[in-house]
Amino acid sequence: MKKTQTPKRKSSTSSRASKPDAQKKSPVFPFAAIVGQDELKLCLLLNVIDPRIGGVLAMGHRGTGKSTTVRALADVLPMIERAEGDRYNRSIAEIPKSEPHSRKTELIPVPVVDLPLGATEDRVCGTIDIEKALTQGVKAFEPGLLAQANRGFLYIDEVNLLDDHLVDVLLDVAASGVNVVEREGVSVRHPARFVLVGSGNPEEGELRPQLLDRFGLHARITTITSVAERVEIVKRRREFDANPEAFLEKWKPEQDALREKIVQAQSLAPKVAMPDEVLMKIATLCMRLGIDGHRGELTITRAASAHAAFEGRTEVSFGDVRAIAVPALRHRLRRDPLETIDAGEKVERELNAILKDEALV
Repeated sequence: MKKTQTPKRKSSTSSRASKPDAQKKSPVFPFAAIVGQDELKLCLLLNVIDPRIGGVLAMGHRGTGKSTTVRALADVLPMIERAEGDRYNRSIAEIPKSEPHSRKTELIPVPVVDLPLGATEDRVCGTIDIEKALTQGVKAFEPGLLAQANRGFLYIDEVNLLDDHLVDVLLDVAASGVNVVEREGVSVRHPARFVLVGSGNPEEGELRPQLLDRFGLHARITTITSVAERVEIVKRRREFDANPEAFLEKWKPEQDALREKIVQAQSLAPKVAMPDEVLMKIATLCMRLGIDGHRGELTITRAASAHAAFEGRTEVSFGDVRAIAVPALRHRLRRDPLETIDAGEKVERELNAILKDEALV
């Protein structure tokens, strides 16, 4: 008599090993193996620790690894848990009880969404699902790129060439963490918490000052001039291209250590204290630089707190302020066409004057 097998019950939750076909992706160059561009790497790390910092604007030369660095950081982060098949990357706890959804969960990599230059506002924010409207006669919402980027990164290459109105919309959503769409009788609100990363070449045009000020940190990207570092970049890239699996295995200890450090910093960040004397120096710096508004102080305090958490400390020091002051303020200075000194150097000069008598540890 033929023996029958009892079918196995499916687990209510999925693991990292589940759905192997869905999880397969091209190898990503490891973040720990990237040579140079320390300012960009630090700015991205701080935004991962505290997304309230407001994103990163990376302006500099072409071919310097800006997009590679963003994707590499997303790849090193722990996978996120979402309700199975949810189009907004929400966890089960985030979905309203009135909304039908799967009670199963799945693990997915941190999303990195590219926003093309020709994208329309409908494509970015979402719009009416035309197919359902025509075939079923019902009004339904088709999520856009902002929904796909929730809990991940939204990367805009050549952001300085993007329409100013669209940049303004993206910055508003990034600041609020919510995307609101009201079109043709459909009203939808969904979470859109992401790290906004814009890159571009300043030779092709600058962003308007009003938009520049909305980015949290500004990383200046330059071509590496050290011969030894340039040779190392080529060697590592050739080694990765020849055998990605072996290269990833070689850098796995550094990647794992960085992942653990990021997770610890994320849990430590809300506990970091800001001493009054440090806050006074931050406010004085912004005043002496003639920075309009209060975004400068808010960004420095958030970034300095995230930096302290990344270093494993629970109190902000003057050293944390020094580490992040230039990328936090260089794009907020008033533009003077007759000014010959670089904005970053101007921030450094004022910072040195203010902190000359302070211990940086």
